[in-house]
Amino acid sequence: MSATHVNKLLDIFTAYMHLNGGQPPFSNCSDLYDLIDRTRVGDIAWENFGVKYSSERPDHPLPWMDDVYDMWMRDPESVIGQIIDNLGFTCLMDLTPFREFETASNDRCWQDFMSGDWAWEEADIIAEDPTMHDAMLVPIILGSDKATVSVVTGQHDYYPLYLSVGNLHNTARRAHKNGVTLIAFLAMPKTMKEHAATPAFRKFRRQLFHRSLSKILEQLKCYMSTWKVMRFLDGYFRRVIFLLGPYIADYEEQVLLACIVHNWCAKCMARNEHLDDDALYCCCEHTDILIEDIDTGVLWNEYGIVADLVPFTNDFPRTDIYRLISPDLLHQIIKGAFKDHLVDWIEKYIRLRYGEAVAQVILDDIDRRIAAVTPFTGLCRFPQGHNFKQWTGDDSKALMKVYLPAIEGHVPSEMVRTVCAFLEFCYLVRQNVITEQSIGKIQEALDRFYQHRIVFMDEQVVTMFLLPWQHSMKHYIDMIRLFGAPNGLCSSITESKHIKAVKEPYRQSNRNQPLGQMLLINQRLDKLAAARSDFMARGMLDKHILADILQSTSTLSTEPPLNEPPCASYEDDVHSSEPVDIDLTAVETHVHLAKTIYVCPE
Repeated sequence: MSATHVNKLLDIFTAYMHLNGGQPPFSNCSDLYDLIDRTRVGDIAWENFGVKYSSERPDHPLPWMDDVYDMWMRDPESVIGQIIDNLGFTCLMDLTPFREFETASNDRCWQDFMSGDWAWEEADIIAEDPTMHDAMLVPIILGSDKATVSVVTGQHDYYPLYLSVGNLHNTARRAHKNGVTLIAFLAMPKTMKEHAATPAFRKFRRQLFHRSLSKILEQLKCYMSTWKVMRFLDGYFRRVIFLLGPYIADYEEQVLLACIVHNWCAKCMARNEHLDDDALYCCCEHTDILIEDIDTGVLWNEYGIVADLVPFTNDFPRTDIYRLISPDLLHQIIKGAFKDHLVDWIEKYIRLRYGEAVAQVILDDIDRRIAAVTPFTGLCRFPQGHNFKQWTGDDSKALMKVYLPAIEGHVPSEMVRTVCAFLEFCYLVRQNVITEQSIGKIQEALDRFYQHRIVFMDEQVVTMFLLPWQHSMKHYIDMIRLFGAPNGLCSSITESKHIKAVKEPYRQSNRNQPLGQMLLINQRLDKLAAARSDFMARGMLDKHILADILQSTSTLSTEPPLNEPPCASYEDDVHSSEPVDIDLTAVETHVHLAKTIYVCPE
């Protein structure tokens, strides 16, 4: 809420209190802001440091080599402590890795992050060290994505970095809570166009990204090899071990993270001209050996490796960036394979097959079918069809539900089967709970999709399928086993976080050096969220305000009004664009906990 609106609301409140002989808590927005700024609960200060080019310099240095680039960050240890001590996540946090099985069939289930094999295996490694006994694993989940907040008044881009912990349930990470917290604004070097495409500047910009991440996380490094005592939301103090977990990123960000060439896979060693082939997964040890023995030019062309970049994960123990690349439902599946590939391919086929004039008639008929969908709960209507320029993830997910019957009769049946197989794959991997039976169905749908999509090549719509987004579908089953359901690590989480952390604070600023104002707004919002959690812990929010007033006056019943709307539940905060399974079937399960070793005190 802007300062003007706050002042207007306080004026109304002051007038009401004046009529009743009371005093308002705040006279204007400045009083309110001053109280928030003095609040110590949730107060994590922003720190600033500058970075500049420090490698070999030519005789005549370029302008960008002398510039200092600012980066703002907050203490990640304090941010993690605030998350794990937040009462809003009661019953939404797993303290130990586990494996869950259906009681009836004894089939394995995957849901939240700690139900995956990655957390289980890392907990076993920690347990092998006698000094780590009784310590619990706290995986650190990072995510970054550039955000553009203004184009009309000039290109204003920001590079926020977010942090979460793997112990949180997926629903808590997707909700509008502080389960995913802004911890830094990364530097975005810019220079003149004549220098922007030079190899030296491109290398500097990429390596700056990795060095910045190392700087931000360096305070946690010592606690990746020895435990630290931290307070949790249940009031108990526990020994914790930090470890870098999966990184939430779209494909462009994955290329930067894995230090690979564009159009190569960030997970496996499949060549860019043979992405359909099966290949072994990449690992840092293999990459280091290749860099030592092979020329950088050969590495670029034959292996897709950018040898002169050092990933930030090299600075931390037991961390392999290739293994930590997470699945991205939004950009790989929903907006990538569906919207950018299948929908565009079908329109291209219609134009090639019937000519431009007839194709327009057919596309109009497809739009009429989409617009004619009967209103129903969960279905989004498109009154003008699907012919709009700016697509969002919500638009793509809504179009998926009505697109298949709309193209029936206008394209070959093999194309319809391709879309059908893809949609089946998409809906299966978007489930909140994935079982062994679901894994088999996912593999079956994926095989049918790869089999039927050949029709686009037969009809000369495409010449080959060298698409990293569709290739990534091969890795989803393995990543589900490692990290649980993919909807807990989707880039839609960081995309939605942009709204509260970047876009709205920018709009509330005066546009004059807005970053400082955005940092202050974020700090105040975090303090309010932490204060609410603290008030809940003290029992200050347990009762209804109206009931307390009525009880204090002793004039009316203390019961709240019968027509009072129910209090908002935690699920009400879940972002509406996220896939939610509405399944009232009860599933009985049993759980195997990860191995723990307890040492009795002498």
